[in-house]
Amino acid sequence: MESAIPEHLRCPRTRERRVADDHTPPYPGWSARAPAATTQVVMGYFGVQSRGPAMQGRACAALLKITRDFALPDGPGHHDLAHCVDADGYDNMIAIACWRDAAAFARWCATPAIEAWWSADERLHEGLGYFREIASPRATHFETLFSTPDRLEGIGVVMGGVSGELQEHGYWGSMRDRLPLAQADALAPSGTRAVIAGTPAPGQRVRIAGHTHLAMIRSGQEWTETTGQERQRYLEDMAPVLRQGMDFLRDQGLPIGCYSNRFMHHLDAHGAPLQKSFGLSYWRSLADMERWAESHPTHVAIFGSFMRYVQALNFELRLRLYHEVSVLKADEQSYEYINCHARSGLMNGLAPAA
Repeated sequence: MESAIPEHLRCPRTRERRVADDHTPPYPGWSARAPAATTQVVMGYFGVQSRGPAMQGRACAALLKITRDFALPDGPGHHDLAHCVDADGYDNMIAIACWRDAAAFARWCATPAIEAWWSADERLHEGLGYFREIASPRATHFETLFSTPDRLEGIGVVMGGVSGELQEHGYWGSMRDRLPLAQADALAPSGTRAVIAGTPAPGQRVRIAGHTHLAMIRSGQEWTETTGQERQRYLEDMAPVLRQGMDFLRDQGLPIGCYSNRFMHHLDAHGAPLQKSFGLSYWRSLADMERWAESHPTHVAIFGSFMRYVQALNFELRLRLYHEVSVLKADEQSYEYINCHARSGLMNGLAPAA
């Protein structure tokens, strides 16, 4: 086994891990590996928001325009398409794009045609909402975990490599132990979210500033290759419990530190659903995320259903699981919304009282 933290990112540890040096995980896990020269990556969520069947065609056309622009110079190395319906009943179609080079993203984003389209007044008058949520973590500020090493997801696709089997997983608190920054930093949050342009409401262009050590997680599942008992157990036992937990965070997450949660289903290039899903959530801090994971009834139920699932199958799974976790500095975040409703994404909870 090897450490989840690449050798070039290790430093003298002043904060103890949660497990002993001889810990052996109950099942294998792997992490994506990038070259040592990779110092910062980008995960961009480019969304189109609409309401009702009559607007779906226009929303799809807008999403296709966004993805066509990915083919321009300095575009992303990988992107996914996904969809969810939010708590206010709006459809959100999102292209999730990944760059291994933050400078290439900056050049792509500044391309005149892209900048002109995003800034045009027409975006406010098409009956659609648009948003960009951009996370640009430095290499020390994020970690990934995969249940299989042969097909990575998300930012892992562009990182270029994969680790051997990892030691730091399969126990509470392991995601903190996998974060290079956490070797010597408590990752305590400071500051607050703030509206820096516009007012969270339809008809507005809104920019939100994140704060130091805001935490972000994308956690996914793929059941394409499951069959028989495993498929039945996932769809009938595990998936409904997962959905309940995701809905709780979406609808009631703010008091426990979850700013926003979307439970999304992957789409193919033609808009048809795939047998893949993921939750994307933003938290005030990693500690808030950990408290929910370790003690809240909704996540205890998710974990319990997963353990029953893997034990019934003797840990021989065709289900694929992964996550990516980032703990972000303020300058590693950018959130922009055009004509979106007031509870969209990082605007959630920031609209002034009526």
